[in-house]
Parts: sequence; structure tokens; C-alpha cells
Amino acid sequence: MRILVAPLNWGLGHATRCIPIINDLLKEGHEVMIGGDGESLELLRSEFPTLWCRYIPSFKIRYSKSNSQIFAMLRYLPSIIYYSIKEHREIKHIVKDLEIDMIVSDNRFGLFVSGIRTIYITHQIMVKMPKGLKWLEPLVYRLHRSIISNYDECWIPDYADKDKSLAGDLTHKYPVPDNAKFIGPLSRFKGMVCKPKHCEVLVVLSGVEPSRTIFEKNIRQRFSQNNTNVVIAKKYRATELLPYILGADKIICRSGYTSVMDMHLLGVSDKVEWSATPGQTEQEYLLSLLTSP
Repeated sequence: MRILVAPLNWGLGHATRCIPIINDLLKEGHEVMIGGDGESLELLRSEFPTLWCRYIPSFKIRYSKSNSQIFAMLRYLPSIIYYSIKEHREIKHIVKDLEIDMIVSDNRFGLFVSGIRTIYITHQIMVKMPKGLKWLEPLVYRLHRSIISNYDECWIPDYADKDKSLAGDLTHKYPVPDNAKFIGPLSRFKGMVCKPKHCEVLVVLSGVEPSRTIFEKNIRQRFSQNNTNVVIAKKYRATELLPYILGADKIICRSGYTSVMDMHLLGVSDKVEWSATPGQTEQEYLLSLLTSP
């Protein structure tokens, strides 16, 4: 089969968790193509330099510098709707021109086409809303379910057992869609073996601007007055990053879900200092799960 894999360009997490999916599809003998834009496309292009890539633009998100992102997200809502409609129209032409048999969309709303198999990947069946807007969560949940219903299948990268769940309420608070199934956590480090490289502190930068740069600046200031051996990882390939993850005495990273899955499956969660992007409700919720007794 000829399969198009297209992650959302909203931080690098959506792209990195597509890496094990692409590897599995290639092992099964499928012809895989990559769709996307920005840093997500660059990362997958570097991981799979021999695969054909197609530029598919998405909306450009930029967080607020404040501790609340809700108004920033509301500001981007028209762009989200516009690009979802645009990519839905464009994907019809792409499928026809390239004779695509199947699409795997990681959180891109508009990549569904009738007549071929389409799969939607998400760990946020429900979306956490900030304080004061919790009453909107059931409505947002129904809206997301409506989007998911456009696809043939919804893959949830989490454990079906609520007691083992890494995403908690995000996947288990409300009933999952009828077309959904749990596929277990995903990690780009699946099956990789390497020799650890020691460092005292590994900082894994992730997320969107300006939060990522602010986070890096704070980290550099924190360690500027001592001789701690700090490695700051920005856009490392999996083969370059894994040795430091395994060899670090301490890891500092955002509580994004892809990072949560990576550290869990590598068995290093106990040495991670988690930090949520201010105002990012998903990360703040996951941080509370990770740090609760």
C-alpha cells in the first residue's frame, strides 16, 4: 500500500511519535510518504532521508508570553478552521495525484478522504480547559468527537487500562469514539540500543515559541553560576539523543505527552524533572499526574 503519514506541526511531539509508526509500516513492506511542514517535516526528513515528502501547510501556532494560553488559542481559532478546510480540499488532490491508499494523520483535522482508509492519532479525546472554563470541556469533547468521526479509525497512544494510563483524563474521562482503539504508548526510541553518554544534566527543549526560547533562557541562567555538565538538546535525531537520555544523572524536560511516553518506555521517568509550559493546560494536567504521590 502507498501510505501518507502527516503530523501536525505544533511542537515536535506529533512528528516524533510518528517515527515508530513509519518504521512499522516500512517493515510491513508498505510505501510510505511523509506530509507536513516546518520543523516537523524537517525532523522526519532527517530521520527518513530516502522517503518522498510532500509539503502540506498547517496553521502556525505561537504561545503567549503570559501564564494563560486560552486567549492566544481563541485568537488562532479562525486560522485553525481555515487551514483544516484548506488541507481537506488539498488532500483530495494529493490522494488522486499520488494514488494514496491510506492516510495516517496525527492531530490534523482535515486529512480525511472518502474511498480510502484514514486514521487519526490523538491522545486528547477530551481537551483540558483552564479554570473558569471547565464547563466548556463536554462541548469541546463533543466537537472533537465530531472531527474524529470523519476518519475510519482513531488510534489512541495510551494503555486501555485506566489504572496504567499515562494520559489519565485525556483518554479516559469520557467514552472513546466508536472508531477508536488503544494502541499503547509510542516512542521514537523503540527497539534502539546504544551505549550511554554520561552528563550530569540533560535538558530536552520542546514546544512552540516563545515558550521554548524562554525555557532555554531560564535553564541557562539557572546553571550559569556553577560547573554542572549540562547538555541542551534542541533538534537531536533519536540516535543522537538516546545516549544522553540513558547516561544523564538528571533530565529536565517539558511534560508534553510525547516526552512522557518516551521517558516511560525507556524506564527513566524517575530521574526526570518535569516542567509544564505555563498556561498549557494539557501539560499542566500531565505534570500534576506525574508529580502526584
